[in-house]
Amino acid sequence: MTAGGSARLPRLVVAGVGLIGGSFALAARAADLVGEIVGIGRTRRNLEEALRRGIIDRIAIDAADAARDADVFLLAAPVGACAALAAELRPHARPDAILTDAGSTKAGLVAALEAAWTSPALVVGAHPIAGSETSGAGAARADLYRGRPCILTPTAATDPGALARVRALWEGVGARVTEMDAGRHDAILARVSHVPHLVAYALVLAATEGAVPADELLAWAGAGFRDTTRIAASPAELWRDIALANAAAVCAGLAEFRAALARIERCVAQGDAAGLEAALAVAARARRGLGGGGA
Repeated sequence: MTAGGSARLPRLVVAGVGLIGGSFALAARAADLVGEIVGIGRTRRNLEEALRRGIIDRIAIDAADAARDADVFLLAAPVGACAALAAELRPHARPDAILTDAGSTKAGLVAALEAAWTSPALVVGAHPIAGSETSGAGAARADLYRGRPCILTPTAATDPGALARVRALWEGVGARVTEMDAGRHDAILARVSHVPHLVAYALVLAATEGAVPADELLAWAGAGFRDTTRIAASPAELWRDIALANAAAVCAGLAEFRAALARIERCVAQGDAAGLEAALAVAARARRGLGGGGA
């Protein structure tokens, strides 16, 4: 039995052994939550790095090898690849194997996974609110989820036992677990994660494609620009998939951002010092209320 009282998991398969999947594997191993950890992914070099670091015990050569006798599958690949991965693994998985994920979008992804898996009852959507702009097995660390929120998005089809198992795993790696409707999750995360990432990318695009030559402009980029755009160093493929998978909520969030930006632009153009200060003060108070924290 583990420290949390649940049975130790004999075999975990991690599909996508990067920052998210690799950190989960490291933390699960450190907490003695699992026996064997099997890694699969697209890049042999990354998998070999994961093996060298002790993140995984072995590299699966194909879907059949990966799925053999696995108890839980964690999909930590870009969200656009997850349904295809599930479909590839399904013919080789045990009928009672649980499928979960770590994707930043939930409604469409969970529905696709339920349709692709052995049983929709054994699919449990999950989203750990943790990460950084770094990627790959070399970026994985065992403390990534400690004290961080993790949202589970069960549906009407979800088996309570599968849900309890996935909850125990995330709590076992140190996360603070809560449950939420998938649609509500997507509406919220669009505004506090997906849109901010796109805005950071847009700020860098504006700096590199604007009127001032990029080499001259970026040579003078200080802490403000670097801090604001840090997350724009994240993998483009990852955020492409997230934005497209949550397009409606992301577009709504971008419209709200454009309205706020237009308000600030209007105050500046009109020389409205009082209006500008009022808008900035509202934002400053809200931001101070957040305190520090990770990505």
